[in-house]
Amino acid sequence: MTAQPDRSQEMPTLKNVRKALPHDSAEKHVTGTATYIDDAVEPSGTLHVAPGWARHAVRGKLLSIDLADVRSTPGVVAVLTSEDIPGTNDCSSAFGDDPVLAEDEILFFGQVVFAVVAETRDIARKAALKGKIDVAPITPILTPEDAVAADTTVLPDYQFRRGSPETGLQASKNILSGSMNIGGQEHFYLEGQVAMATPQEDHGMLVLSSTQHPTEIQHTVAKVLGVPDATVTAEVRRMGGGFGGKESQANQWAALAALAAARTGKTCKVRLDRDDDMIMTGKRHDFKVNWKVGHDDAGLIRAVDLEFLARCGYSADLSLGVNDRTMFHADSSYFYPDASIRSRRLRTDTCSNTAFRGFGGPQGMLAAERLIDAIAISLGKDPLTVRKLNFYDGERNITPYGMPVEEFEVMHDLISTLEAKSEYWIRREEITAFNENNAVLKKGVALTPVKFGISFTLKHLNQAGALVHLYTDGSIHLNHGGTEMGQGLYQKVAQVVAEEFGVTMDKVVITATNTSKVPNTGPTAASSGTDLNAMAARIAAQEIKSRLISFLCEMHQCGQDVIFFGENRVLVGDKGYTLAEVAKQAHAGRIQMSHAGFYATPGITWDRETVSGRPFYYFAFGGACSEVTIDTMTGEMIVDRVDILHDVGHSLNPAIDLGQIEGGFVQGLGWLTTEELVWDEEGRLRTHAPSTYKIPTASDIPDHFDVQLYDSSGNPQDTVYRSKAVGEPPVMLANSVFCAINDAIASLAPFEIPNLDAPATPEAIMRAVQDMRRRRAGA
Repeated sequence: MTAQPDRSQEMPTLKNVRKALPHDSAEKHVTGTATYIDDAVEPSGTLHVAPGWARHAVRGKLLSIDLADVRSTPGVVAVLTSEDIPGTNDCSSAFGDDPVLAEDEILFFGQVVFAVVAETRDIARKAALKGKIDVAPITPILTPEDAVAADTTVLPDYQFRRGSPETGLQASKNILSGSMNIGGQEHFYLEGQVAMATPQEDHGMLVLSSTQHPTEIQHTVAKVLGVPDATVTAEVRRMGGGFGGKESQANQWAALAALAAARTGKTCKVRLDRDDDMIMTGKRHDFKVNWKVGHDDAGLIRAVDLEFLARCGYSADLSLGVNDRTMFHADSSYFYPDASIRSRRLRTDTCSNTAFRGFGGPQGMLAAERLIDAIAISLGKDPLTVRKLNFYDGERNITPYGMPVEEFEVMHDLISTLEAKSEYWIRREEITAFNENNAVLKKGVALTPVKFGISFTLKHLNQAGALVHLYTDGSIHLNHGGTEMGQGLYQKVAQVVAEEFGVTMDKVVITATNTSKVPNTGPTAASSGTDLNAMAARIAAQEIKSRLISFLCEMHQCGQDVIFFGENRVLVGDKGYTLAEVAKQAHAGRIQMSHAGFYATPGITWDRETVSGRPFYYFAFGGACSEVTIDTMTGEMIVDRVDILHDVGHSLNPAIDLGQIEGGFVQGLGWLTTEELVWDEEGRLRTHAPSTYKIPTASDIPDHFDVQLYDSSGNPQDTVYRSKAVGEPPVMLANSVFCAINDAIASLAPFEIPNLDAPATPEAIMRAVQDMRRRRAGA
């Protein structure tokens, strides 16, 4: 295990970081004054854009498009088709397979064929309904099974392989196998997809976009308009949620707004209706998982064979990285001596699935927990015992992809601490007694771990820039490449900058992410937003501070050791100055007080082609213990109690981190219990509104919902103030709820493994219950 650094002298001096300060926009959020793109002042003459699509067609060849009635609608200024695109008709993130507007065929239900530009949004939307689109239908490929039968993929198959899983399975005392379906998830961000584009001089374009990746918006708009990237500026102050749904899929709407603006010379805005948003944008990838595991009589795993069949949709989008991360996390927290982990990225005639919080990791981790539950049930052992038996440890600490788990002791201690805090074994006895005395209601409990790798698995994305200015009045301008989607990134980065300059938070002015200030940004994703951007901002602040110190040393003929920054003052020996006074003196002395900081995560050596190297800088750990009650007559389920302990290293802001853990768990709870996506046999999404798609509400949260931060000695890696990422790992804490439901169903027939799919809706629970009863009766 990596040695812990000595921070005994660092801790007492901190004034801003590791403090539970409010979100920088908290007051604005609750008072309704936070400005989102749809709140931005619209210049006189702003036009509105609405997508037009074939509402009757799922998949087929475009025969004709009659837009005469659309164009003749009063108030319509322009109607755009693929022929009106001056550059490249593509809004993909990498592979060139996502047309902005359909050309020759409809690839999925909801694909945009044309765009209406009108004086008002209502006019544009109503006019879009008048388009006549004739399509020659093609039988769609809709499910993973369909795609396997047709042998159609968006990307090549990929695998991790260690040892000889075939030999390991053959040598195992016990072998189990099965399959499970893991559903997708709608992002359901509060602020839908929206963009506003304003023409600038010399063919320039300013684009306000609700996006997690401003540089990709810049690049996409430039590509579609056929202009250099430098002529396009993308900006975003805040999003009303993203969760991965605005990492790549904000591109199309920004491109349409920019196309309309370039065509009309007016500011143009796109804001999708909620139904259109849900139909036209991708989801969390859904999977069919085929699994096989060999183990001994104690439950120790000998060999694993996992096959992940992913429904990717009609294009690649981000499916390379998503599916790779599913494989990276198919071990959860468990050592597999021999392993084959394979992935097929299947092409289906549905909307292209995309990034979602956890980025494929939750699906891989849930599959691993199925293996553990199956072993425990088949042996008549408690699942927690089997989990702990298979944890990574000192002699068994290499992942299937070759990276060592260096902090396994943290994971062991965290789970043991939670085991005691949650009174797991006492409650296990109580639940067993309850189930013996109740024929209809059954309880279940599960304590599951989280081990989540932090870093982008595409190496080049692990970099960030920040721009910091110190003005002569002592105020500080902060800008960086990260985006704020409610997760508190801006606040954390500002805390770091304030700490470096020794000033109070009111001295740091947070500004909107803007590609003309910080270029070539990566997406705010992979839980790396703070790790990357806060470190870049810290480097920038330290460089400016270093220049000031050198200036003061020369000015006062003193050493650096007598200069201190703190409490909005700068001490030089026994003399004190305000930061403003020092800044004015430095300006007079012609000292640069601006710096573009840059940070690249060290030690990332992953080579995808050779399946070797280190893909993650470190792991974040967590654990959750959940108790549920199911009704075996109706399939209804309630969560009775949740206890969570989560590792964030030394928290930069405990209040924000606790909020992220709570929110992540609840979002995972929805994915695994209530949020069911349903397509009909023709490929139309039927769950495209809150009336048919159920996200968790306050009533789904148990009265006992205890969330605590693990008492960490700090991240052993050199992260900003030894903190750890918190964005995505908490989603997987909700695996404990799914496993608890599985545990309750398993009580119906000892030694029988439930066939429970995710999400565990009442219907899914009833199917599993009825199957268990049939098997028990057959026995």
